[in-house]
Amino acid sequence: MDFLLSVDTWLLLKLNVGVANNFFDWLMPIVTNLKYYRIPIAAGLGALVFLGGGKGRTAVLLLVITVAITDQLASSVLKPLIGRVRPCHVVEGLRAITGCGNTLSFPSGHATSSMAVAILLGLLYRRWLWVLIAYSILLSYSRIYIGVHYPLDILAGWIIGGGIAWGMIGLYHRYLKRELERLRPFRPHWNTKG
Repeated sequence: MDFLLSVDTWLLLKLNVGVANNFFDWLMPIVTNLKYYRIPIAAGLGALVFLGGGKGRTAVLLLVITVAITDQLASSVLKPLIGRVRPCHVVEGLRAITGCGNTLSFPSGHATSSMAVAILLGLLYRRWLWVLIAYSILLSYSRIYIGVHYPLDILAGWIIGGGIAWGMIGLYHRYLKRELERLRPFRPHWNTKG
């Protein structure tokens, strides 16, 4: 375990200090700050609800449930249970670009939720899968670059978030899809051939 943690710290320093540059110093705090996503998220959810038909509304319902599960699991259950301190408090020479904060580190909530969203939406809208995963990777890397997460925090978040999303899609296809279909209002099929 000590070896794994030392590799984790070594990789953290390579990804935080080893690639430091002015462009990333400007970009990564923007990428990592969720306040910049409020309007795009609201617009995307609105488009799914109002323009996406039944599939879009189902996607929003599944997203809300999935993000609630991943957020609570990562932040309220696993972080206190594991109790790993953020690297910016303990790793010498680390660049903490946006400050450190007092919350715990393992797993990364950003990585958990973003990968859950990427997998869930990517499985519902296949052509967007790799774009969504790429953005989750960028967002997750920003957490390492600004110095608030170890690489293992990110990897664990991806596994947890991806697993929950796969499970939610499985539940949807096995149980929920039929129930949601039954709840839709009756629409008569008119014979237009007269």
